[in-house]
Amino acid sequence: MFVFKAAVVGAGTMGGQIAQTIAAAGLPVVLKDVTDELVRTGLAAARSVTEAQTAQLVERGRLTNEQARAQVDELTRRIEGTTSYEAFGDVDFVIEAVPERMEIKQAVFAELDAVTPGHAILASNTSSLSITELGDVTLRPENVVGFHYFYPAAVMPLVEVVEGDETSRETVTAAVNFAQLIKKQPITCAEVPGFVVNRILMAGLSEVWRAQEERALSVGAIDQALTARKVSAMGPFALTDLLGLDTVLDVAEHLRDSYGDDRFYVHGGIRRLVADGRLGAKTRGEGVYTAGEPSLPGDGEVDADELAELLSLRSLHEACVLLEEDVAQVRDIDTGMIAGAGLDPRRGLMPPFLRADALGLDTVLERLEAAAERHGERFAPPVVLRRLVAQGRLGAKSGLGFYPYPRPDAGQEGGVVQLETRGAVAIAWLANGQMNAIAPAVVDALRAAWERAAQAGVRALVIASSNPLLFSAGADIKAFTQLDADGGRGLVEAGHALMRQLAEGPLVTIAAVNGLAFGGGCELAMACDVRLAARSAMFGQPEIKLGILPGFGGTQRLPRLVGVNKALEMNLVGDAILADEAYEFGLVNRVVADHELFEAALAWARRLAAQAPLAAAEIKRVSATGDLEHGIEEEKTAFAQVFASQDAREGIGAFLEKRSPAWQAR
Repeated sequence: MFVFKAAVVGAGTMGGQIAQTIAAAGLPVVLKDVTDELVRTGLAAARSVTEAQTAQLVERGRLTNEQARAQVDELTRRIEGTTSYEAFGDVDFVIEAVPERMEIKQAVFAELDAVTPGHAILASNTSSLSITELGDVTLRPENVVGFHYFYPAAVMPLVEVVEGDETSRETVTAAVNFAQLIKKQPITCAEVPGFVVNRILMAGLSEVWRAQEERALSVGAIDQALTARKVSAMGPFALTDLLGLDTVLDVAEHLRDSYGDDRFYVHGGIRRLVADGRLGAKTRGEGVYTAGEPSLPGDGEVDADELAELLSLRSLHEACVLLEEDVAQVRDIDTGMIAGAGLDPRRGLMPPFLRADALGLDTVLERLEAAAERHGERFAPPVVLRRLVAQGRLGAKSGLGFYPYPRPDAGQEGGVVQLETRGAVAIAWLANGQMNAIAPAVVDALRAAWERAAQAGVRALVIASSNPLLFSAGADIKAFTQLDADGGRGLVEAGHALMRQLAEGPLVTIAAVNGLAFGGGCELAMACDVRLAARSAMFGQPEIKLGILPGFGGTQRLPRLVGVNKALEMNLVGDAILADEAYEFGLVNRVVADHELFEAALAWARRLAAQAPLAAAEIKRVSATGDLEHGIEEEKTAFAQVFASQDAREGIGAFLEKRSPAWQAR
């Protein structure tokens, strides 16, 4: 499903900012509310965000004042304010952002069902309410999905894509691609109270609330202590003021009603502040803090280490429960906490599973057991944690915990590809920065790793990522800009030689795809003999969006795996597909839980390494015969021709400059 026009219902500050994120992606958007005054509020919020963003670009010298004003005016023109549904007859994606009450949202969804095209996706920005119940009031529950932004919507990168009981896979995939289109980081999850990020946040926050009220602790001291201990991106009480006490209280009470008061404690003092209309930033700063001073009573001394321990342990516990309930996978949970809660490792903070791996899972297990003795069942160690410790998967110190960790051979440390040999099996770890881009140095290093492994008597090679959150986001676009006008024939030839070596050489190859595998990353995986995908993995060939075509075999190997029709769709549209669809069409051999991917890949490697080596090599060789060689030569020629075009230069330039391309067909 494609989105050419979107709409937002609910024109408060949040709705206005949501509309701005869509308009900034170049799409027209309708912003609706029940009164002209509310519509003006939303339009003003959208314009204010755009003005702030362009002002930053002016300060950096990337825009002139005149260009900034023109950009603000253009983005503003893309947003149509209205109090009626007249402009909804041709929208493709609607985001509801009305007050967090089920009866209000259901009324809106019933109206939307009647005024939008049958193909349109109806999405809710709810932070905790049931997507299934919203879909029940429509005739298209399969097209209803959660699309949960985080406040402030214009700044926070995360969107939770929430699947209701009737939500179709196509709708989830379309929502994920729409989130990427508007420059947001999507994670997918099943429908449970609080979804992923709010449930984990409130689990930790409830321990802080409980301790503050029971011991009359100083609110200011708590905020300072927890930020200093790097377990929270900002003080939890300051965060409550920023988000709005009423919003936080609604989520807290919903979780308490769903799971019980012991597991999710609700702060009585915050309830009283909400009753008095003191909601934090939205009420001129009157909330937990007023004029910089705490409004909640308490001056007790804070044990910073104890409180940080309670918060982090309960957060990990809830993350493990979400994993056990199959609500979300390890990567999506940690990504959600990075992008939605600010637990960014680059700032010295860590999301739950990465933090547990760093501490040591055996250590964390002991701490949970001790906390359970003092505080009760809400700290009882989850089964998944006990299981990993029993397996000897203790985290970074053992090389495997919730994530795998490279242990390269001597002399292999620090490169863009790091080889680790384990008898007849080896792992080539991709380690080229945050995006694991397929750059010329990576191509050379992979070939060298292959040759080294072959010389060492290795029979099966696993290609895995040292980045816990993605496999490879694609080719290094900046490197492509430095290529010759012939399309970098040398690089293309080297890349194809590597792919043929992986596909036809005597070593059996297994790709362990743990996250994004786009462009060159997808082509690298396709060149392997076996592809295993984590549940949260995504695949795509987005080169068309840059005005070029796949250059490492994507036009040839993809149709051989998924069929001509699906391959044409992926290569011509350029959108991502999720792991389940990749499995259904034959792009991957198996889909496994995120935290079991590496073990599964090693198991395949051990099994295939034990097969008769000459027979395995000949099976690979003869299976690669046919028209592939001719097709690859055609792809090389087409790539070189298109790469030299003005459209290719425009597409790559637009990507690097973060703007929409203007195609000229030249």
